[in-house]
Amino acid sequence: MAETKTTYNTSKDIRKLITSKKLIIGSDRALKLLKLNKLSRILLSSGCSKKIKSEIKHLANLQKLEIEDLRYNNEELGTICKKPFPISVLSILKE
Repeated sequence: MAETKTTYNTSKDIRKLITSKKLIIGSDRALKLLKLNKLSRILLSSGCSKKIKSEIKHLANLQKLEIEDLRYNNEELGTICKKPFPISVLSILKE
């Protein structure tokens, strides 16, 4: 049986991640943990800068890590995560 892939395209799914304590917010922390091979997936907002997106995609491809492009822009993602600032990168820690 094929394994089903979880997607995080709804705000409800992203809010579940916040309560699970596995969600990392921000590109700097995501890049740091990505280099240490401690992430299982990366979520990018639709407004993520090209520089950050290319750097994350390069490192993620080296580790064969999944990257998901979200339909939310930076401000919407910040609101979903209940933060008073825009968010461009969310990452999920390995279990």
